[in-house]
Amino acid sequence: MAHADEEIAANACPEDEKLGIGANLAYGLQHVLTMYGGIVAVPLILGQAAGLDTGGIGLLVTASLFAGGLATILQTIGVPFFGSRLPLVQGVSFSGVATMIAISGNGGIPAILGAVIAASVIGLLITPVFSKITRFFPPLVTGIVITTIGLTLMPVAAFWAMGGNSSAPDFGSTANIQLAAVTLTIVLLLSKLGSASISRLSILLALIIGTGIAYVLGMTDFSQVANGPFFAAPALFHFGYPTFEIAAIISMFIVIMVTLVETSADILAVGEIVGTKVDARRLGDGLRADMLSSIVAPFFGSFTQSAFAQNVGLVAVTGVKSRYVVATGGLFLVALGLLPVMGRVVAAVPSAVLGGAGIVLFGTVAASGIRTLSKVDYNNNMNLVIVATSIGFGMIPIASPGFYEQFPAWVATIFHSGISSAALMAIALNLLFNHLRAGNSDQPSVFAAAAERTIRYQDIARLHDGDYFLNGKLYDAKGLEIPMIPEAAH
Repeated sequence: MAHADEEIAANACPEDEKLGIGANLAYGLQHVLTMYGGIVAVPLILGQAAGLDTGGIGLLVTASLFAGGLATILQTIGVPFFGSRLPLVQGVSFSGVATMIAISGNGGIPAILGAVIAASVIGLLITPVFSKITRFFPPLVTGIVITTIGLTLMPVAAFWAMGGNSSAPDFGSTANIQLAAVTLTIVLLLSKLGSASISRLSILLALIIGTGIAYVLGMTDFSQVANGPFFAAPALFHFGYPTFEIAAIISMFIVIMVTLVETSADILAVGEIVGTKVDARRLGDGLRADMLSSIVAPFFGSFTQSAFAQNVGLVAVTGVKSRYVVATGGLFLVALGLLPVMGRVVAAVPSAVLGGAGIVLFGTVAASGIRTLSKVDYNNNMNLVIVATSIGFGMIPIASPGFYEQFPAWVATIFHSGISSAALMAIALNLLFNHLRAGNSDQPSVFAAAAERTIRYQDIARLHDGDYFLNGKLYDAKGLEIPMIPEAAH
């Protein structure tokens, strides 16, 4: 009986729901397809920048898939002191691409791997500091961050919808955009169906159907699936032993700081979406898993690991909150890292199909943030200005990617990400106006003082001196009730 009670208590949290093997496989694959394009983009970019041949780039890709799978399993299943035990997919972080390209120009891939290891060790040591800041992440801050995550991902969806390769001759063609539109339509139609299981699998089914349509139209090619090895285990230090250079480590540590901020935001965001409390201990466990994964990943030839925001959107749009589903996705990633043939199959999914699904996924993230912001109190405070300034600041690198090009490299590293820009601004302004109250005015600005209700001047002109309201009724100076005509009678 005691064991049964413990099991019920364990399953009380939404993220602990066990859906069965079939559902885990289907929903887990859906997570992998959603983030596949993002997780392979970084090794592709870095491999090309480092001058690797096709085989070397392929090893970087499989290493990143393998490391991302291990990191995902650690984050979702967890061990003592490591893992948030929330449905978070881990993968290679985009935040350090520019920095790692710069490092590769001086020391190649070994210098990148050494900088990632050293900076991640430092990051692991400082995670207790980050885990103590949950009280500085009220719905005001988390809502801003979640909204910004969705908005900053929309250019990715548009890029995918246009074809995903700006150098391709058909990039931005009407055919690609129409394929994205068809995929989007399929997602919406499947979501409209009365079947809950089909609705939850709408993204995966739309990707499969969209890929089938693309194959019929000759817009995708599966001929390369059979080319290459079927099985290939990641080799330790295939690109050489890491080298440790002080300047590279310092630059990468700035990236790690940004990664910690973004991961904190993602953990809090998915906690908000799932509907479970994220306290300092849970946040710390999640950050330590992030840093440990980033330390281990370079041994296989991969880079810094962080949560994937697009998969946070998938949790929101499907309503599937089980961490075991995402852990199954992690097993898929490990398999893709060990079985390159599976990676080639997934790689055949056209970017335009991913773009159509991405519009729903990323838009859902922004909508979840707006829903969170709707719970914020805007009466007689500066919260409206905090929201406006933080989201606006986060949109700067999205609207103008070259905005920080003339600034020092460390500034560009921190603020080139709209997510980290909005998060840092929201935290700073929340501290300034809601925690450091000294100097705050009773009427801080026209935004904060803006009235939520209005009344027409002609209505006020009809009142006489001495008229007053009591218990919802209007009386004159003599205490006689004044009849009020309903709006419909005008």
